[in-house]
Amino acid sequence: MSTKPTITSPSFKTNGVSVEQLNKLSVNNMVGHLGIEFTEVGEDYLCATMPVDHRTHQPMGLLHGGASVALAETLGSVAATCCVNLNTQYCVGLEINANHIKSAREGIVTGKVTPIHIGKKTHVWEIRITNAMSELICVSRITMAVIDKR
Repeated sequence: MSTKPTITSPSFKTNGVSVEQLNKLSVNNMVGHLGIEFTEVGEDYLCATMPVDHRTHQPMGLLHGGASVALAETLGSVAATCCVNLNTQYCVGLEINANHIKSAREGIVTGKVTPIHIGKKTHVWEIRITNAMSELICVSRITMAVIDKR
C-alpha cells in the first residue's frame, strides 16, 4: 500500500489586501491601459482578467504574447509584493518565461498566480492564463527578487 506525498503551497500571505485596493493601483499605468482587472484574492492565489481586444491584439488579430506576459508579470509582481513588509522590502522581477499554448481572438482571459517558492530573498511564481472555456492559453513562471530598502 503506497501513500501519496502531501504537497503544500509555500506560505502566501496577502497582508489583507483587497481586490479594490489592487485595482486602484492599476489606474494610469500599463496595467490599466491593457484593461487588466484584479478579480479575486484567495488564500494562496490571486486572479485577474484581461480583455482580448484592440489593446491586446497583435497585427493578425490574435492575443499578443507580450500582453500575456504583461498579465503574468503583473500577477507575479503583485503577489510577491503582497508577501513582504512594504516598510522594509520591495520586490522586482529577475526572470520571466512564458509558453503560449493556444491563441485567442476575443473575449477575456483570466490569469491565476500561485506560489512555487517563497523565500527570504527570492520568490518563484506560476501563472496560468485561461480563456472563458478554461482552456490553457499561456503558462508562465516568474522569479522575483526581494530587496531590502535602504
